[in-house]
Amino acid sequence: MAPAQNPISSKHVAVIGAGASGLIAAREIHREGHTVVVFEREKQVGGLWIYSPKSESDPLGLDSTRPIVHSSVYESLRTNLPRECMGFRDFPFVPCVDDFSRDSRRYPSHREVLAYLQDFAREFKIEEMVRFETEVVRVETVDGKWRVRSKNSDDLSKDEIFDAVVVCSGHYTEPYVAHIPGIKSWPGKQIHSHNYRVPGPFKNEVVVVIGNFASGADISRDVAKVAKEVHIASRGSEASTYEKLSVPTNNLWIHSEIETACDDGSIFFKNGKAVHADTVVYCTGYKYKFPFLETNGYMSIDDNRVEPLYKHVFPPALAPGLSFVGLPGMGIQFVMFEIQSKWVAAILSGRVTLPAPEKMMEDLIASYAMLEALGIPKRHTHKLGKIQSKYLDWVAEECGCQLVEPWRTQQVDRGYGRLVSNPENYRDEWDDDDLIKEAYEDFASKKLISFLPSYFPESGR
Repeated sequence: MAPAQNPISSKHVAVIGAGASGLIAAREIHREGHTVVVFEREKQVGGLWIYSPKSESDPLGLDSTRPIVHSSVYESLRTNLPRECMGFRDFPFVPCVDDFSRDSRRYPSHREVLAYLQDFAREFKIEEMVRFETEVVRVETVDGKWRVRSKNSDDLSKDEIFDAVVVCSGHYTEPYVAHIPGIKSWPGKQIHSHNYRVPGPFKNEVVVVIGNFASGADISRDVAKVAKEVHIASRGSEASTYEKLSVPTNNLWIHSEIETACDDGSIFFKNGKAVHADTVVYCTGYKYKFPFLETNGYMSIDDNRVEPLYKHVFPPALAPGLSFVGLPGMGIQFVMFEIQSKWVAAILSGRVTLPAPEKMMEDLIASYAMLEALGIPKRHTHKLGKIQSKYLDWVAEECGCQLVEPWRTQQVDRGYGRLVSNPENYRDEWDDDDLIKEAYEDFASKKLISFLPSYFPESGR
């Protein structure tokens, strides 16, 4: 941690987005003594956890002029991590056992996560800081400060000046569509998981799902309930992979990657197999995009790397006036949002200082060189993987906050292990009751829950 020499000062701060990252950023920045305005284009808090049955007119999301639907949540979605490790550290995501309208499962539905975020916003009076149905259309520097232009539901624009802007707008809206040789002449339907909601439209079809991690595993099994056949193309599988799964409905196959698509409607896999498919579903992730941000060319997105960003948060020449919360992909997302937000808040107040811009750039260039030496593609710059704990501990030490509890990262590791080995039932069968007990004892010791439950969520095994 780098202690500041200057007295703590209060700033006027704009936070863009009232999803999980925006809510915790607003709370931490306000706690630090700053005034906060949160801009949110929806009518409620929750961000990507707000389910909408609507999908976009362009199912692949390639048309830049399309009306945007910001949710990527599908009807059947449940969390892919246990609830204990998901919640903010002083507001545990524990079951509301006395409210029968809530989902008490260890891996709850998207509606339960939204209810948790709404509870959090009410508890800390964050909604009082939010301007709902207000979209940020431009952010730019003006004489060392930041001009934010917003547009409300009546299409009225307003310009305001802030000392700092924190971007918490998420990155699950702009689909990334993998390239498939021959796909331009392939006659079938194509859709990205961003626009998937329910399996009904795929009834009696032969469907190819690209991707076999969280959303791919979920959607392929959801579609299999009504489809004639579902074939998963998995980049992580060996070239010879060809396996039929008997669950959930004995009509699901796993293949290696797609080799090519043909104009007769067939799809060939690298394992030599071919199917005549009706639809391809891309569960291939998302691209970073900040259309409102104007930095005179200083910042850019190259092969899905947002640059330059020191420690994934601060652009060196524009810090601390501009920062980003929530860019890296990792397991304990909400905790990452919280620790990054504490760092941003402390930097803005002057309680903690950043290195000089040239030092931040040196660090950044060194990190890029390390990724290249390890053979990690540029597009994976913000995927922290195995180093996420080290990253979070570094940020926590910078701002003087508690390090991440070991049981959280252990739950993530063991949970993802179950996802890979048992994608059908990993949410309802588990082998880490010891970590559940440790989590609840931790909550009780910190007086975050009023009593230690007489029971813990039990595996369905």
